[in-house]
Amino acid sequence: MAIYPNEMRVAVLRSVEDIAIERVAVPRLGEGELLVRTEAAGICSGDIMAWYVERKAPLVLGHEPAGEIVAVGPGEAPCDDDGRPFAAGDRVFVHHHAPCFSCAACARGDYVQCATWRATRIDPGAIAEYFRVPRENLRDTLRLPDGLSYVDASLVEPLACVVKSLRRGELQSRDRVLCIGLGVMGLMHVALARHRGAEVLGSDPLPQRREVALALGARVLAPDGLAAALATWGDGSGADLVICGPGSSAALRAAFDACAPGGRVVMFTPLEPGASFDFDPAAFYFGDRRLIASYSCGPDDTREALALLASGSISAEKLGATLRPFEQVAAAYADLRAARCIKPILTFAGSTQKSLDN
Repeated sequence: MAIYPNEMRVAVLRSVEDIAIERVAVPRLGEGELLVRTEAAGICSGDIMAWYVERKAPLVLGHEPAGEIVAVGPGEAPCDDDGRPFAAGDRVFVHHHAPCFSCAACARGDYVQCATWRATRIDPGAIAEYFRVPRENLRDTLRLPDGLSYVDASLVEPLACVVKSLRRGELQSRDRVLCIGLGVMGLMHVALARHRGAEVLGSDPLPQRREVALALGARVLAPDGLAAALATWGDGSGADLVICGPGSSAALRAAFDACAPGGRVVMFTPLEPGASFDFDPAAFYFGDRRLIASYSCGPDDTREALALLASGSISAEKLGATLRPFEQVAAAYADLRAARCIKPILTFAGSTQKSLDN
């Protein structure tokens, strides 16, 4: 019989300037559900956008968890992809959204447009000492390979978003790829594009971010040097694939201007509702360029991301992540908002040592 407390601590966001640890009841399990003790959870860069996150407030922060199953609900135990029943002690990643696999959107692999995917969520969120995995979310709950730390496993969801982004952008091994913005998501794009053989140029105003991108194999520069660099890169026509990381009109305009004829621009972060940007539609049309949105990720992407992390191709250390104890969640969130760190990953009591031991 698993032993766990009746109450737990969670990080509640009421606004981007009001985050506090509160006590709530540990979720009760229904048939075929799991209770997971959180060992590591990242703070998503999307969750620092006030217009985006505050419309959902108050909420328990977090959707990038890795942890250990401590209890299984009544009835027959649910199984993983290989038909093995989940059990207490299993180390897992859990996606906060999971599709039905039976609707029209799922049939074409467009999982984020599945109504079930949009309705599912872990309870109450990832930055909590425990969370409940509803039966629907078991469709994207993955056992962690031996040797993969909880800290690295917390990167499955954000890396999966990058896997999808580069797939939608139709990355080719010899492409010239420009990453505008070198926060953690931009750095993941750099790492994965280089892993797949692309030549990568990264642009960001912050030297510490450029240093990490350089170590990952990119050529790096400040935004004011971008036009000159593009003029001497390859044939001087621009980038075959541009990843626009920041959700701003100025960044998207820069992405359009940097895109080579026949190239693709991936809008990785949304603009605030009502925002607009201008571009030369004739140049875009006669240049046969494409604008592609890439929103979140699906179960095919999480499985690929997990394999990449297990291989060591990408890791929290390589990305310059910062580990902070759960108790420092408000400070870690503030540091991310102020760009004082690249990626804060929260660890829970004992999780850092367990990450190193497994």
